Amino acid sequence: MRNQHPVEMILFRQVASYLTIPIWMMDDAGNLAYYNEPAEQLLGVRFDDVGPLHADKIGEVFEFTDLEGEPLPDDELPIVLALKTKSPHHGELRFRRPDDGWRDISVTAIPIEGQGDRFVGVFATFWEIRA
Repeated sequence: MRNQHPVEMILFRQVASYLTIPIWMMDDAGNLAYYNEPAEQLLGVRFDDVGPLHADKIGEVFEFTDLEGEPLPDDELPIVLALKTKSPHHGELRFRRPDDGWRDISVTAIPIEGQGDRFVGVFATFWEIRA
């Protein structure tokens, strides 16, 4: 993992820290860079408690299924798809919180480009789907 993120990621993290909607950020190598306090509340685990996390290991921290309960591999998560394709992705899914509570969420993941069209990572915003 790199010592410092590009300035665009640093600035986006700063903005995300003030937002009241959940934001999850991954760098261009697929490493978790940050998620904000509203994301912590929905996910049920603090960012500082997750530790280093790569895109192909998200399922080791959170269990995902589609809305019908079928297992959803990490590479089918909107944030991982946006990371791999460098294009926006959206989906609805279910995840298990550490307290064993399941949540249905809608997720939109968007690539982040820096100056000179440099791909610097992706961010996702997500919200609980309420029946």
